[in-house]
Amino acid sequence: MEMKKLRWAMDGSFWDLDMSTPRTIEGLGRPVPGDPLPLGLTRGARLSRPKQIDFMQRFMTAPFVPSYSAANGFNLQRVLTIPISDNWFGTLLGQFNLQRFVSSVKKSGKTTPPDSASSWMQSIGTHLRDKSLYALSFCSDFLLTPDDTLVFSVEAYGDDKKARKKALFQHKFPHHNLTVEAVWPGLFVDKPGNYWDVPFSMSLDLASVASDSGASYHICAHHNSGEPERLDSGQSDGVPASLLPGLSVTSAFSFKKNIELWRSNAQKLRMVQPYDIFLSNPHVSASGIIGAAMTASFGDSSVRSQIADDDPEGFRGFSIRAPEVKSAFLADIFASASFTAQHGNFQRLFLDLTRFHARLDFPSGSKFLSGATHLAQDFFNSQQPNLEAIRDICPNATLSLQQQIAGPFSFRVDSGVAVELKNQDWNIRVDEPVFALEYALQVLGSAKAVAWYSPKHQECMIELRFYET
Repeated sequence: MEMKKLRWAMDGSFWDLDMSTPRTIEGLGRPVPGDPLPLGLTRGARLSRPKQIDFMQRFMTAPFVPSYSAANGFNLQRVLTIPISDNWFGTLLGQFNLQRFVSSVKKSGKTTPPDSASSWMQSIGTHLRDKSLYALSFCSDFLLTPDDTLVFSVEAYGDDKKARKKALFQHKFPHHNLTVEAVWPGLFVDKPGNYWDVPFSMSLDLASVASDSGASYHICAHHNSGEPERLDSGQSDGVPASLLPGLSVTSAFSFKKNIELWRSNAQKLRMVQPYDIFLSNPHVSASGIIGAAMTASFGDSSVRSQIADDDPEGFRGFSIRAPEVKSAFLADIFASASFTAQHGNFQRLFLDLTRFHARLDFPSGSKFLSGATHLAQDFFNSQQPNLEAIRDICPNATLSLQQQIAGPFSFRVDSGVAVELKNQDWNIRVDEPVFALEYALQVLGSAKAVAWYSPKHQECMIELRFYET
C-alpha cells in the first residue's frame, strides 16, 4: 500500500487530529474540539498501531513493544497477523500489564513465605491467570478497492473496563480524502490533560489533499450522543461543552505559502545515503497560513458559544445564537506562521543534523484585532497597556529542536511557550514539553522509530513514523 508523506502537523491548532496515547490498546485519542495539543503528540494519518507493531516484530527484532502511562503502568504489546484473503486480513493485538504483574508478585511474596521453588512457580502461575493483566484488540481490514478501505476493530480489557469498538471507512478521491468514523465509546483529551469517554461519537471528514503551497479546505461533521464521563473515574462534572450531545458542522478554508530563504548548494558525501532523505538538505525556510472557519452547532454542544464576552478565553468572533432551539453559528479567521532552519546533511556519524522549528498560531483573528485595537487606544491616550489586551495579541508559540547524537539516533524536544501576565511581571514558561529519541531507518529512505515521553500526561510510547519531518 502506498505510503503518504506525513509531516509534523502544521495546522494542529485548527483541525481535529489524532493524538498518540497509551491509554488504549489502539494508541489513539482525539483532542476536544477547540483544544490544540503539543506538536510532538499530534499528527495526521498514520499506520495503525497493529501495523506498527507488526513491522517492528518483523524487521526490527522487537518481540514486544513497551508503553507506559501513569494510569495503566508499564505494558508490553505483541501482535498476530491473520491473512484471510488478498484484500482482507485481521490482526490480534495482545497487551500484558507487566507492572501490575510484578507488583502483585511482590505483594504476595511478602504475605506468603516461599517454602520451595515449586510453590513459588505455582504462585507465579496463579498471578498469570489473573485476567486483569490482559487486554486484547481485534482489527479487520478490508481493501474494497485500491481507493476504498473499511476497518472494524474491538478492544476488550480484562479489568472490566468498557470495551471499545470502531468502524472506519476511507476513500481517496483524486484531490480529496473522505473519512467516515464511528467509535463507541470515543476517547477525547482536553487541554488540562483530562481524558473523557463519549458513549457514541461519529464524524464525517472531507479534506483536500495537503500541498506545500496553495489553497485547501476542510469540512467536518461531528455527532456526539450520551453523557460524557471522565476516564477511569466515571465522573461527569466539568465536561467540555463541545463533547455534550449534539451535532456540529465545521468548514474551513485556508491559503498556505512557503518561502525558501536559503538552501545549501554544497556537495553531499558521495556513496553515502542520508539517514533520512527529507532531512538531508541544509536550508532556512518560512511559511504562513491564513484562513477562515465556520461552525454550526445543534443540541447541547451549542452552549459552548454562550461564553461571556468578558471571559479572557471566550469566543470573540462573529456568532449567532438561538438558545431556545439549542443552536449556534460561529465564524472567525485564523493565521499561523512558522520558521525552520536546518544545518547538516544527516550523513556523517556525529552531529550532522541540527534542526530548529518555530510556529506562531493565531487561532482567533477577531480576538487578536480586538486586543490590538485596545492597545492602540491605550497608546494614543497615554495609558498603561491593558494586560488582557496584551494577552489577546499573544500567539500560541511552539518550538521544536532536533539534534543528531550518533549515527541514526537523534534527540528531539517539542514544547509550547506560554507567557504569564500577572500584574506587570512577564513570566515565560515551558508549556507541555515532549521529549523524543528517534532512530532513523536508513534503508527505507525516510522512516523512524520514535520513543517519546510527555511529562504532563506522564505517558511514554514507541511508535513507527514514515515520511515525517
